[in-house]
Parts: sequence; C-alpha cells; structure tokens
Amino acid sequence: MVIHRHPVVSVLLILGLASNIGHSLRFDLQSGRTKCISEDIKSNSMTVGKYSIVNPNEGHPLPESHRVTVRVTSKYGNSYHQMDQVESGQFGFQVVEEGDYMACFWASEHNPPATITVDFDWKTGVAAKDWTNVAKKGSIDTMELELKKLYETVTSIHDEMFYLREREEQMQELNRTTNSRMAWLSFLSLFVCLSVAGLQLWHLKTFFEKKKII
Repeated sequence: MVIHRHPVVSVLLILGLASNIGHSLRFDLQSGRTKCISEDIKSNSMTVGKYSIVNPNEGHPLPESHRVTVRVTSKYGNSYHQMDQVESGQFGFQVVEEGDYMACFWASEHNPPATITVDFDWKTGVAAKDWTNVAKKGSIDTMELELKKLYETVTSIHDEMFYLREREEQMQELNRTTNSRMAWLSFLSLFVCLSVAGLQLWHLKTFFEKKKII
C-alpha cells in the first residue's frame, strides 16, 4: 500500500510547487502614488499578466479618476509593456533577460484624492501556458492533458532548481569576493593606524629632544 501512495504524494507535491508559479493579488493604490510588484524570472520563460480596476459602484460606469498607467520593465530598464490611463489590460512575452521584472502601477493626481483597487494576475512558466488551446490543437483527452501538464511542471521545477543553484553559486562568489576585499581593507586600515602611531611617536620624541626634556 505504501508503494502505491508514493506517486500520489509526488503528484500533489509537484502540483503544489507549480501553484506558486502564478500570483494573483488585489491591492489599493492612492491617487498620485506608484506601486510596483517584482518577479524573478529566468530566461526563455513565458510570462503573462492581466490587470483590471475594480469598480467601486457596481452597475455604474467607472469614475474618471479610476485610471492607471502600467509599465513592465526588466532589471536593465528595458520596457516590455506600457499602457497609459487605462481601466484594464494584459501583457505577455518571452523572457530574454534573466532577473527581476517590475510591474509598476501609477495613478494620476486627483482632487479629491481617490483610492483605486486593482486586481492583478501574473503567471510565469507552466502556469502562463494556455492549456485549453493546447488541448484543442492536439485533440487530447483530460488524462493526456493532465499528464502533459505534469510533465511540463516537472521540467519547469527541474530547470528552476538548476537556476537557483546557479544563483546560489553567484551569491557565494560575491560573498567570497566581498570577504577578500574586506580582509585587504582591514590590513590597509591596520597599516595606516600603525603608521600614524609611529609618526606621532617620532614627532613627540623630536619635540622633547628639542626642548631638552629627554
């Protein structure tokens, strides 16, 4: 019985890890303010996002004050999506530059000040794939689709593990470099302190000899 339960546990664990690839959140944005959300994405990954402003008065048109400017940029400052004064929108692109991507929302000044509620759904990797279209194009049944999802998820987690290992090695190299520089700085500081102390002793000795104190 234990042997038959292991695959089930593995599937649940993998699906649990895969659920962390997508992020859906709701946040408030004051007029005249900016709010940014960051996501660390590895290269060659697909990322999609969808955002919309929540209407504070159901059944009525959205107020003119409820508009946002949205911009998605890489850590190098390259812009991948920009929309000005919109109620909703979406973006999607293949990641080329590895690292942190920033989605920033800005609400223009308004008098009186207004609070805008934004729904934002950001998915990366396996979660960003349109599985409905995959099933239609491939004419595959539910079980085959789930197996394909599982395979894509395992591949994504495998790649993510290597990516995290590479980032860890980069951080370790940075720590080693920083420690080495700090050691050299410590030796230099010690040398300067000893040199200053020697000069002070020499100056005091010369001063006392001139005054014939010693």
